[in-house]
Amino acid sequence: MSRLKLNANSISLAGEFAVLSQLVLRGYDANMTLGHTKGVDILVSNPKTKRMYQLEVKAGIKNIHQKPRTSKLFGKFVAGWIMRSKHERIQTPTLFYCFVSIHKKTNAFRFFIVPSRLVARYVKTQHRRWLNASPKHHNSDMRQFRIGLPGGKYPIPTPTTKYEDNWNFMR
Repeated sequence: MSRLKLNANSISLAGEFAVLSQLVLRGYDANMTLGHTKGVDILVSNPKTKRMYQLEVKAGIKNIHQKPRTSKLFGKFVAGWIMRSKHERIQTPTLFYCFVSIHKKTNAFRFFIVPSRLVARYVKTQHRRWLNASPKHHNSDMRQFRIGLPGGKYPIPTPTTKYEDNWNFMR
């Protein structure tokens, strides 16, 4: 059977539903936001602590189970996601990003749950480094977030796979 070509919205929805299912299976109260709630895809409540959290889901289809990729400027990483300049400023203690990587051939999911303050710091620092690396690089709204390997040597602080399956982020 041939595969249908997926659009970006379908990939995003698949990621959001996959995250939602993982949260519910772990006993959290989780609901997707409807419409275009700014910067929040899923609202989560921990029934034990009664605390509320927000998740922004970034999903992409990749060949993530292959060897890590290497960037001359940023080192080895298992996956990356496109971000925007606005993500440099979002540092809300109750906001987490769930980066979802969907394996292209098997549709298997990998989840990386990272606090918004770490995402903001990485996105801002990586963009500055990228701009300074070459006079040919011009400022734009585009940014990149990467997940590195534990023990890797990185020129800037880089979140690693220690955030994979970080479902206890709400403790």
